[in-house]
Amino acid sequence: MSAPAVETVAFRMTMNSGQAEEYRRRHDEIWPDLSNALIAAGVVDYRIFLDPVSDALFAVLTRRVDHSMDELPRTQIMQDWWAMMADIMETGPDNVPTQVDLQPVFRLGIADQR
Repeated sequence: MSAPAVETVAFRMTMNSGQAEEYRRRHDEIWPDLSNALIAAGVVDYRIFLDPVSDALFAVLTRRVDHSMDELPRTQIMQDWWAMMADIMETGPDNVPTQVDLQPVFRLGIADQR
């Protein structure tokens, strides 16, 4: 059985200044129901990196091509998470974190070397 087809996307968010420790703490304690919802929606790997100089957060997310992530914003667990995070992040009026999609400019992988 072959592995499912995946795609990787990246985006930038902004954390409020001085909130790095709290941001990390909340993600260290991510709710199991939220983790399960992300995995069920097709997330294979999700990493967030912080630029401490600018407070920019860079997210790199690998998901199945047949993902259902578009449904996540309508779930109560996602809305509750965003509401809980809204005090430490730049968000819209609906608590959704402000995101800027990042464009891929380079990739090197083991498969590229064959």
